[in-house]
Amino acid sequence: QVQVVESGGGLVQPGGSLRLSCAVSGSIFSLYRLDWYRQPLGKERELVASITSGGSTNYADFVKGRFTISRDNANESAYLQMNSLKPEDTAVYFCKASVLYTTYWGQGTQVTVSS
Repeated sequence: QVQVVESGGGLVQPGGSLRLSCAVSGSIFSLYRLDWYRQPLGKERELVASITSGGSTNYADFVKGRFTISRDNANESAYLQMNSLKPEDTAVYFCKASVLYTTYWGQGTQVTVSS
């Protein structure tokens, strides 16, 4: 049974930083592509950043230069370092782990950027 668990969300002031973690258990972590998505209240879920099993990364334009995705295969975790946060970054952030035709989602972690 594969489990995906996000953590690290919270309340932060504009301009601040947060680091989200995504722990994936129950399978061969190094094979997974990992994506971070976010869903603002009342809006659709959108892709934020991706990292392949080989370590290649990709970012949505609205986070380029501010967010960094990384992975630690030894600890079976992925991370999203978020800097220079803006109020519009407020959302529930989800981690998705996928390999071949199988996808697993976490329950999400709330990030609120407000003064």
